[in-house]
Amino acid sequence: MTNVDLTPSAPRPRRPRPKVVTLTEAAAARVREIMSKAEKPYAGLRVGVKNGGCAGQEYVLEYAEDAHPLDEVVEDKGVTILVEPKAVLFLLGTEIDYEVNRLSAKFVFRNPNETDACGCGESVTIEPAKPE
Repeated sequence: MTNVDLTPSAPRPRRPRPKVVTLTEAAAARVREIMSKAEKPYAGLRVGVKNGGCAGQEYVLEYAEDAHPLDEVVEDKGVTILVEPKAVLFLLGTEIDYEVNRLSAKFVFRNPNETDACGCGESVTIEPAKPE
């Protein structure tokens, strides 16, 4: 019969989790600029997904007065991003950029979970990320 050591060992360190969303330098600079001009201090930028639009879902960006207990908190390039819990699987791996051209300036989501988008670019279809 072999002896099995059942004494508790130190917990194994967890590998770092990937960030749910990341920002390009342009997006981070624009968010920092917007936040610096806000009428009051905010905890960060809240990012989420809501039902709507012709493709079924829309991205949501808004000021966050405080972090909710279940928010996923992401720090990236000097910006605090608070991801709504129900949006985490829809946004996993997303890069947020800020693009300026001659006719518009806007935040752009590069989401590997998008499966479709409407012609106007305002709404998308997103499948939740699958576990690897």
